[in-house]
Amino acid sequence: MTSSASRRAGRIGAALAAAAVAVLALSACSGSSTPAASGSGEAADYGDISVQYSWIKNEEFAGEYYAYDEGYYDEAGFGTVTGIAGPDTGVAKLLSGTVQVALSDAASVGAAVAEQDAPLKIIGATFQKNPFTIVSLQSGGNIKTPADLKGKKIGVQDSNASVFAALLNANGIDPSEVTVVPVDFDPTPLINGEVDGFMAYLTNEAITVEMAGYPVTNLAYAENGLPYVAETFTVTDQYLAENKDLIKAFLTAEIKGWAKTFTEPVDATVTKVTEHYNESAAAGDLTFGDLDPAKVKAGIEAQAKLISTDETEANGLFTISDALKKQTLASLKASGWDLTADKLFDTSIIDEIYAENPDLVKYLP
Repeated sequence: MTSSASRRAGRIGAALAAAAVAVLALSACSGSSTPAASGSGEAADYGDISVQYSWIKNEEFAGEYYAYDEGYYDEAGFGTVTGIAGPDTGVAKLLSGTVQVALSDAASVGAAVAEQDAPLKIIGATFQKNPFTIVSLQSGGNIKTPADLKGKKIGVQDSNASVFAALLNANGIDPSEVTVVPVDFDPTPLINGEVDGFMAYLTNEAITVEMAGYPVTNLAYAENGLPYVAETFTVTDQYLAENKDLIKAFLTAEIKGWAKTFTEPVDATVTKVTEHYNESAAAGDLTFGDLDPAKVKAGIEAQAKLISTDETEANGLFTISDALKKQTLASLKASGWDLTADKLFDTSIIDEIYAENPDLVKYLP
């Protein structure tokens, strides 16, 4: 069985350890690499930038692949946009200046900001809802509500322990009422009945198990106390202050790329994802064997529900409403990280993009 993974929010521990060192190094790193745009009507030339992806190059970055292949990065004024395959929260690399943008999540970034005073800001979010779930077999644990977790054995990856603890805390469940079983990202222990529930992604392992012929029940984190944003665009405070035009151009290209995922045939996107995944594999990046086209298609359809909401239809992709910021902050507080909106978010650029280009708001066909 192919093992993909519910990964990055849970790499907080390792990210914080590296971040503690990287914060000290940040002051020595120049955050600006943006040439001034020409005043003679010529297109801006922003040079090259690096973007850390949170996971392997699968369907999770379909919008980025369209931005490459449709020339949106080129049109925006970039030389080379290097997408670096994960898994990686991007926190340490941002702070050291190794990358300029990271596709991360509110939990990883929030932990670094709260615990290390890391100078980071979330400037937009691809996923309006976090994709974590406790997946269970309908014929087994059938965990429908948080209360159903009590007395159950739940498979949790070590790296995701803090996020699972937050789920329990947000729902008033004492950890002693649940038996946590350390697992990897392969959901075989769930199928074999070794655990009653398994920490997973709605867009990944939950699909894997169901496609293997086992009807599942999902206890989605976003609907049970932890509705924080994920797949966030994150930069350092310094880079944000010194490169606003560059960031605006980059996010505009990203908007156009992700809009394509909603207007192009799904099968065409599956083909595109497979091509980029194979290129990544050939380059020696982490992969998990050949992609299953049916699984990729199901993943694309599942993540679309996390990306497109009533709010994004009204305000545009990547926007984060004040209400969603509050929900995210409440979720982080349940994890032990108490932050204010201005400490974690700066969505002024994404809001400015849509104010200047209202035609970009509409992304659905």
